[in-house]
Amino acid sequence: MSLHLVELPIALRELHLWAGGRNFAGNFDEGLALHHLLGEVFGPATLQPFRLMVAPRARAGTLYAYAAEDAEALRTAASASLTPGQQAVIQLDRLRSIPRPPSTWQEGQRLGFDVRLRPVVRLHGDLAGVDEAGKTVTMRKGAEVDAYLAYSLRTTADAAPIITRESVYLDWLAERLAPAARLDLHATRLAGIRRQVVSRGSRRLEGPDAIIHGTLTVTDAEAFAATLASGIGRHRTYGYGMLLLRPPQRPAAGRGSAPC
Repeated sequence: MSLHLVELPIALRELHLWAGGRNFAGNFDEGLALHHLLGEVFGPATLQPFRLMVAPRARAGTLYAYAAEDAEALRTAASASLTPGQQAVIQLDRLRSIPRPPSTWQEGQRLGFDVRLRPVVRLHGDLAGVDEAGKTVTMRKGAEVDAYLAYSLRTTADAAPIITRESVYLDWLAERLAPAARLDLHATRLAGIRRQVVSRGSRRLEGPDAIIHGTLTVTDAEAFAATLASGIGRHRTYGYGMLLLRPPQRPAAGRGSAPC
């Protein structure tokens, strides 16, 4: 399997202008705009999964993605149909890539990571209960639900031990990394969480937008390469689920959970 890590500057103001011209800006959804832009420039799912990183008050961001082709091949394919509006957002001459061949990964290798996730689950049946705010909630089979909310509604008030949002999300991630990798809970944490409304066709979905920093151990090199290429969880074509790799993290002080 051929895999390349791609790096591409994105002009943020121009992205908003391009989205406005496509009627995306009324309820601007950055992931939706990039989903359409990248698909039109490079082809559907060519740069997937992806992650846009933006520094505070910056006018431009850096998009990282995994692709089956290198930068030269991507530029050549995109140049044939690129429009001026797209070129204003994406500067093809600054697109770069480095290869990530399967031989990069070995069983037992420890890697740090940064990942943005949409930790949700699909309900296999109707679910009702009381949420954190004390409000009675009823959800139907097939609904996309925050993994922590789903866990809370299934758990009785006197259940022990008390499970935190972080632990639910880390368990959710560990399940989706297996059997490719094992999550090290001593060196993994929920770095950020917010509620985010996203547009998917005619639907608007509200749910968790989580950032997790941590460390994993590769347990199946071939499966790990496939996990990088496919991403983790739902909404992977909209900026979620990309594992950005970095050196292993230090264990968090006071973290007593055993590795999954």
